[in-house]
Amino acid sequence: MRIAVVAITRHGIALAGRVVAAWPGAQLFAPEKFRTEAEAAAPGAAHCYAGKVGDQVPALFAAFDGIVCIVSLGAVVRLIAPHLKNKENDPAVVVVDEAGRFAIPVLSGHLGGANALAGHLATALDATPVLTTASDARATIAVDLLGREFGWRIEADHDTLVRASAAMVNDEPVALVQEDGARDWWAGHANGRGGPLPANIVLFDRLEDVAPDAFAAVLWIASRAIPADIAARLAGRCVAYRP
Repeated sequence: MRIAVVAITRHGIALAGRVVAAWPGAQLFAPEKFRTEAEAAAPGAAHCYAGKVGDQVPALFAAFDGIVCIVSLGAVVRLIAPHLKNKENDPAVVVVDEAGRFAIPVLSGHLGGANALAGHLATALDATPVLTTASDARATIAVDLLGREFGWRIEADHDTLVRASAAMVNDEPVALVQEDGARDWWAGHANGRGGPLPANIVLFDRLEDVAPDAFAAVLWIASRAIPADIAARLAGRCVAYRP
């Protein structure tokens, strides 16, 4: 990820230096009046601007995959709100308090990688990641991230992903069918999971073994095309993952 670190106070800039040091290629953005502090904190990676921090947001959104803001959460919400588009395109945004105690994903937690970024920052700063997405808070399956660490491709429209995610976090019965791909995905899923799979998951080896009417959603890991008759019965409820 291309990471920008934004800090607007002397103490924040000092902490930003630690973030830049922990993430290769990260760039620090700070007000011109703190140029000396910024260049000392992030030698060769400091960029100083004149004017308001809010004026920098469009360029940061366009140039970076993730933005770490050492700025108050409320201020960040107001700064980024006019520039939001959708979860497929918005960058990851994480807020870190000036004391370096908490790393809080604010935007694009899953698809954009803000939750993962917060986890890395927590490790680097000895901070606590504050994850509020339901699947992470409850350590269940994140439907939109399954197999991402292996490069699996997801096939499902937005509404189907939403329905499947809701079924997962609401403990509705979900069939997980794995015909292909790495079998050890649970341990590394969504920054790591421990213990058994969620109790509402029923495992299958073949899609044909699933009784469609018995499950609110089906997560299907396979390389083959879905049979037409099964596709019709699972319309709007099947998320395919292609290893």
